[in-house]
Amino acid sequence: MPVPEFTHSLIIKAPPAVVLEAFFDTKALGSWWQVSRALCMPRPLGCYAVEWEPTEWKDELLGRLGGAFHATVIDFKPGREFFLANAYWLPPDGPPIGPMALEATCSIQRDGTLLHVRQTGCDETSPRWVRYYEIISAGLSGALGELKRNLETEIERVREERLRQFSERAAERTKEKKTEKKPEKKK
Repeated sequence: MPVPEFTHSLIIKAPPAVVLEAFFDTKALGSWWQVSRALCMPRPLGCYAVEWEPTEWKDELLGRLGGAFHATVIDFKPGREFFLANAYWLPPDGPPIGPMALEATCSIQRDGTLLHVRQTGCDETSPRWVRYYEIISAGLSGALGELKRNLETEIERVREERLRQFSERAAERTKEKKTEKKPEKKK
């Protein structure tokens, strides 16, 4: 039986630095990963801690979902990658699950940024670990899809705003040229 882990890749039409920043920005994390609080420092030995509100629903093995995930940032290369180690999920009910590692890498592709996320670490003899990966595979894949939608929507909004501003400036310049008085010719 293969050791459970989470891997997911997707193309996001946003610069790599913007994609990675969304993993460390509290507001962005709240939007795409639904965290209620976060303290994430993008630097070696920085703290990475996110918290979710507990769910009402209870899993038979894990109890309620939500709780907190914390780790240590081991490596951070802006616009390229980050690596978190000594990661633990602290569910609202029951003992923590860990240690784990979480890594994200970005590479520029023709259609945008290829984001690859991988989470590893498991006691394959533990039903709780196996169930953990079953649950986070669906949840984190969905969250990464939301990250893609959020970033692409924001990039498009900024692009449209810049085009609108450019068009307004061009219209003003055209209007100014039309209203300029031409020097009168002397007779």
